[in-house]
Amino acid sequence: MKTKLLVITALFFIGSFVTTAQNDTRFGAMLAYGTEIENLGIGVNAEFPVMENLNISPGFTYFFPKDEYGINVNWWEINGNANYYFTDREDFGFYGLAGLNYTHVSIDYDDSPIGGSMEASDGRFGLNLGAGANFDIGSSITPFAEAKYVIIDGSQLVIAAGIKFNI
Repeated sequence: MKTKLLVITALFFIGSFVTTAQNDTRFGAMLAYGTEIENLGIGVNAEFPVMENLNISPGFTYFFPKDEYGINVNWWEINGNANYYFTDREDFGFYGLAGLNYTHVSIDYDDSPIGGSMEASDGRFGLNLGAGANFDIGSSITPFAEAKYVIIDGSQLVIAAGIKFNI
């Protein structure tokens, strides 16, 4: 139940920014790969300009459940980053990012023949450091790529690519 509440809260938070959008605001979707969970995920993010060359970028990533040796792992994260654009030309924008991360991991083990089972979950706060690039293709859709390192207990590198819609 806590997971659903956090997901709904994150989507509401992102949606409230979209309704107050200004020029150069973007909302996007992405595919991601996490090196610690070693699995693909999907996510949403947004960018809201706050000053010249500086955007606030909230995001949510849900990694697909992973089942190894009877242990089911669920992993998701909420991010709040600041993107600083070093280069923001018409066709290409390169930015560094830094921000906060909340990662939630839950595991579930069910050994039906023996009758034993186990469930556990944990959430941790961490820091994001990384870089990304937007590629302007001359439409309201902007492809992007991003790599960030999440500094947390169980740190991981997250590599993502997707599209942002200019609003």
